[in-house]
Amino acid sequence: MVLVVVGLALATVWLPAAPLPLAADAGRRVLGRRRRQRAAEAALAAEVPDVVDLLSVAVAAGLNVRLAVAAVVEAAPPGPLVEALGGAIKEVEAGSRLADALARVPDRLGEATRPVVAALVDGDRYGTPVGAVLAEVAIEARRSRQRRAEEAARRVPVKLLFPLVGCILPAFGLLAVAPLIAGGLRALRLP
Repeated sequence: MVLVVVGLALATVWLPAAPLPLAADAGRRVLGRRRRQRAAEAALAAEVPDVVDLLSVAVAAGLNVRLAVAAVVEAAPPGPLVEALGGAIKEVEAGSRLADALARVPDRLGEATRPVVAALVDGDRYGTPVGAVLAEVAIEARRSRQRRAEEAARRVPVKLLFPLVGCILPAFGLLAVAPLIAGGLRALRLP
């Protein structure tokens, strides 16, 4: 709203500058949407390995796929994948098939959930053993989480470069180099 008022004020002063605040607002909205989308993807990617481990434990304890998913929904901390699995359980309680309800989860959340859901759907539809498949999915999910952490760690020096150049180096110059130069100039003036 404020940018619209600024745009109208600019239109009275200089007409070609009137669309600039509106363009800035549109850019801010697009960047905000992308930031929220990346944050949601990161939260989902961080949640997948833990949920897969819980599913593996539940299946190894002897639960079938439906009961394992229900147990994970109850035990796991809230997150996008847990909420989607809970929605699938509610659909099953309403009369839908578990495999069909689970098959819709990757459409809502994205490709990060597809291996987990595929293992669960195969286990429910065809009765295939899910434990070994979930163990492999868990290993790959942990590797993916480790790769993302390593990538983030490699970006830290680049992010620290600007504060270093902008703040620390000038302060170092004022505290260490400037007194040396001042002392050298005083020594040159003495004779």
